[in-house]
Amino acid sequence: MDVNTKKLKKNAFRVTKERGLTASRVRVPGGNLDARYLSLLQEIAEKYGNGTVHITNRQGFEIPGIPFEQMPRVNEMLQPVIEGLNINQEEPGKGYPASGTRNITACIGNRVCPFACYDTTAFAKRIEKAVFPNDLHFKIALTGCPNDCAKVRMHDFGIIGMTEPHLDPQRCVNCQACVKACRQKSVQALETVNYRPQRNTEKCIGCGECVINCPTRAWTRSDKKYYRLTLFGRSGKKNPRLGEDFIKWADEDSIVKIILNTYDYVKKYINLQAPGGKEHIGYIVDRTGFEEYKKWALKDVTLPEIAEVSTPMYWKGIKY
Repeated sequence: MDVNTKKLKKNAFRVTKERGLTASRVRVPGGNLDARYLSLLQEIAEKYGNGTVHITNRQGFEIPGIPFEQMPRVNEMLQPVIEGLNINQEEPGKGYPASGTRNITACIGNRVCPFACYDTTAFAKRIEKAVFPNDLHFKIALTGCPNDCAKVRMHDFGIIGMTEPHLDPQRCVNCQACVKACRQKSVQALETVNYRPQRNTEKCIGCGECVINCPTRAWTRSDKKYYRLTLFGRSGKKNPRLGEDFIKWADEDSIVKIILNTYDYVKKYINLQAPGGKEHIGYIVDRTGFEEYKKWALKDVTLPEIAEVSTPMYWKGIKY
């Protein structure tokens, strides 16, 4: 059976090493899936695949061993999953309309984890609705706190949860639990002044260790959600590097707008002669210069007053 492999990949199927067989890639934005869909994935794997399911690095599922001619049927069977996850779709029953922007990954967030500063799944789904479908190769990841369990600094956009802790001096008993926790587990942004903890706002990374470790609840998380946004981390054989801090104390609206602005920037400057018509964003920024990217990224963005934008930016990493 002759197959248009470009169309196949765009439909979120993989070209495999076995002739005539493909693998279906299932998006799970934020890594959170209703358990009832697992039996449907099992049915697809057993009926049309080779009976196995691969859990991908990007928190999705890959169902291998599917004959090319069964792709339309697999797309039909995936429809309840796509609808249940509220993923944008152009034609119901036709599967995924793109695969360029990868599944948006996230740690488990504050629905479960006491360290997380926000609901990572909810924010991941918001970003998914804003950016998908798109053929550009973007990787976006979210983590609930600076522990970075999701390894977001290896992505084009890494979103790290922060909180601006507030102290109620009337509840503080000067036990110094917060000071000790900040010194041992974080960046030593607290010190005792006149029998009260004092926070160094320039040093604080918004991790919330003071909140978690305070026995009297004198420290509380801020009502507003804040984030550290890192840019252009990548793996790969050529020049791997970690993402660098771009904005500290950013808000959700600004981050979504910056990501959307980056799509416009890439469409303007991408080298379509690159292998497969793909060029990593980081290489485009290296070519145009960061200040040109920054001009596009911050267009029509209104940051919170406390936001801190890093400039200039320099990337470290292996050079070949």
